[in-house]
Amino acid sequence: MADAQHRIVPSLNAEAAPISLSVFLNRPGLTSTETTTPRPQPGRTPLGQILLEMEAISPGDLLKALAIRNRQDVRLGDILLAHGWVTETALMAGLARQWKAAVVDLYAEAPDPRLIDAIGPETCLTESMVPWRQIGGTTLIATARPEDFAALRARLPARFAPYRMVLAPERDIHDSLLARRQTALIRRAETKVDPEKSCRTRNEARASRLALAVLSLALIGLMLAPIEVFALLFGWLMLTLVLSQGLKTAAFLAEFRARHLSRQQAPARPLPRLPIISVMVPLFHERDIAGRLIERLGRLDYPRELLDILLVVEEDDLMTRNALAQSRLPRWMRVVTVPTGPIQTKPRALNYALSFCRGTIIGVYDAEDAPEPEQLHKVARHFAHAAPEVACLQGRLDYYNPRTNWLARCFTIEYAAWFRVFLPGIARLGFVIPLGGTTLFFRRAALEALGGWDAHNVTEDADLGIRLARHGLRTELVDTVTHEEANCRTLPWIKQRSRWLKGYAMTWAVHMRNPARLWRELGPKRFFGVQVLILGALTQFVFAPLFWSMWLIPLGIWHPVEALMSKPFLYANMSFFALSEAVNIALGLWAVRGRGHRHLIPWVPSLHFYFPLAALAGWKALYEVIAKPFYWDKTVHGVFDTVAPHQPRSRSGMVGDILAASAPPPAPARVPVAPQID
Repeated sequence: MADAQHRIVPSLNAEAAPISLSVFLNRPGLTSTETTTPRPQPGRTPLGQILLEMEAISPGDLLKALAIRNRQDVRLGDILLAHGWVTETALMAGLARQWKAAVVDLYAEAPDPRLIDAIGPETCLTESMVPWRQIGGTTLIATARPEDFAALRARLPARFAPYRMVLAPERDIHDSLLARRQTALIRRAETKVDPEKSCRTRNEARASRLALAVLSLALIGLMLAPIEVFALLFGWLMLTLVLSQGLKTAAFLAEFRARHLSRQQAPARPLPRLPIISVMVPLFHERDIAGRLIERLGRLDYPRELLDILLVVEEDDLMTRNALAQSRLPRWMRVVTVPTGPIQTKPRALNYALSFCRGTIIGVYDAEDAPEPEQLHKVARHFAHAAPEVACLQGRLDYYNPRTNWLARCFTIEYAAWFRVFLPGIARLGFVIPLGGTTLFFRRAALEALGGWDAHNVTEDADLGIRLARHGLRTELVDTVTHEEANCRTLPWIKQRSRWLKGYAMTWAVHMRNPARLWRELGPKRFFGVQVLILGALTQFVFAPLFWSMWLIPLGIWHPVEALMSKPFLYANMSFFALSEAVNIALGLWAVRGRGHRHLIPWVPSLHFYFPLAALAGWKALYEVIAKPFYWDKTVHGVFDTVAPHQPRSRSGMVGDILAASAPPPAPARVPVAPQID
């Protein structure tokens, strides 16, 4: 809840004072037949002039704010608040005079929960409004966006018309909604995705019985007919190896060819207006995260009035909430507290926080991310000039601690090959892109139309990538890098990788419930790609020891595969196995050839000893698919937490323009521990 000092808006003039229900009932001019909203007339006084007359803003600050508004898609009031040029109290008073509307106190006179249910709490959050009261047949709508009320009124249920506007701060609207309909909001966050495409309708008992039956048959078969069963398994493994290496090679060639054909980049086209970008940062069990988050995200060279950072925290995560409560967050960074429930996953938290976002572009960062300063500018420009069906942008991930140890070096090489070679290559080939969990940006309308994330899937990013493709939407890669902390301890690495593989298995099972429908929606090529990317990868991780056992043959030790094929065919298979290792090394070398990664080149061959860890993760994932499908194995951040030294600090969101000489905003208020939407 907000502090007491925010609950009453002091009266700067008679018309702007917050009023109680009894005062409103006696207010003249409100009748049951009134159907018009207090909209501004053509000759109404501008908000800036009103604030000047109230002496709530200096002329210099107003000029700077007007210059910003002329080039950005943002309200004047948001600009003034973001830079600390006006107080919220004064702004509400100015809006009340401009729109000839009352400012209501939602803490003293709570909204009617029945009206909230009729309109929908999720809609209320998205529109930054709440139905307050019905008086004399008129429904009063408290809104923080008076300029949008005319369009909003046309979308409201006709049975509660006529509607009239009153004003309230956005923070108060959020708090009043959470105080009455928090449970409905979190339940909606858990069930947004179509049941046919969600893990929540998974029959766990049947899946467990099926998995146990397959394992039992395999064991029995190995005892009764070991050669035949081994031949079947080995044949499947060789098939998936051929297909996966073929796709990897094709992706490499496509990216290699594209790089050499387009050495000269096209000049950047200007943006008429920059959009508001909301970025959600899910946090969980973070001891000392707030200072580092502010430091890293503060480097983003994006206008502060257009930057909306949401720190998403679980209600029972007292560790993180206490850490945030002891920190001073800037105004462009706010806390969203996710209520407890039957499951506790990152996608559930993202779905819940999505309704609180202000932006038309929605992004996701991880707790330890350090994005490039110009990243959001690149995202806004890419979306502005991309085709309408481009609904998602995926940035590249890199690590700022690759020299920590051998595991960190291998992790960095693996991700360099994935984000700099493989993903760009399959994107150019037209395959489905399995999304990463961070540095993702979506068109908000498309994301909401899909139902957001599957709250029950622990690899929600890969699942969302497939659902985007199934609905005819595309993902493109944006040329920007986010630095993360490499998971460089063995046991946490295995836990993290097992969670990813478990999510891949669940994602494949969900989308293969109706293979014919998936074929129709994706088309043959992309359907084939999904099988290779997900099923093929899972198979190779789980049964990798069968491949490794082939190294016994050169040592003169008998191997069952020798009973299945002739010597020439056996040597051909071993040659292909060695060739696949060479392909992996070649991709790794090409991915780290750049100046920032050249020190990793000598370590690329050691990936041969790195990937066996993934086999352990595969077997752990197989166990959890059966026993703990929705368990989220948390990855601890901040163990080797060193920010990339080459990233300069950003001054303000508009380098080189009129704000370059503006004074910094005053220090923001301390964030309370209780659930709050600032």
